[in-house]
Amino acid sequence: YDETITRARDVFEKVDREIPLKGLNWFFDHAETVSAKNIDRIAALGGGIAMQHRMAYQGEYFVERYGAKAAEATPPIKRILASGAKISAGTDATRVASYDPWVSLSWLTTGKTLGGLKLYPQANLVDRETALRLWTENAAWFCNEVGNKGAIKVGQLADLAVLSADYFSVPGDDIRQITSVLTLVG
Repeated sequence: YDETITRARDVFEKVDREIPLKGLNWFFDHAETVSAKNIDRIAALGGGIAMQHRMAYQGEYFVERYGAKAAEATPPIKRILASGAKISAGTDATRVASYDPWVSLSWLTTGKTLGGLKLYPQANLVDRETALRLWTENAAWFCNEVGNKGAIKVGQLADLAVLSADYFSVPGDDIRQITSVLTLVG
């Protein structure tokens, strides 16, 4: 949460004054409640935020504890994108969620939990292409694989999947049901 990010970020800023972090791919995980101030300071230090879809599973609990208004930007995806901080999406599997990427892609684009609760207003949702890029191109930075992974183009690893449905045209609530009918690796 933001309180932990603040403490760690303060340390990173002190270290950066003596040993510059520039060129290192460092990041915070989860960051559901990251503040605008911390987002901007993470961006200024060249860091990133790796989001997982924990709220797709635990959104109802978050709303019960902190309220629906607080949940509207947990995490503040659009604000992070606008800041210039690196951002990616993932699952945090097998610790708190399923490894299934379609749950995350559905959550990012519809704002709904697995239980059907609508957490986010339109202002904090991303379109399907952006959500997919968070999983592919953007994720390459977090594992130091920019130029090797993240896009289907000459010179990059050609992992791809043939899907059971068209991700870009199925109704939002059907994204979670997509599966791979063929996966090609390398």
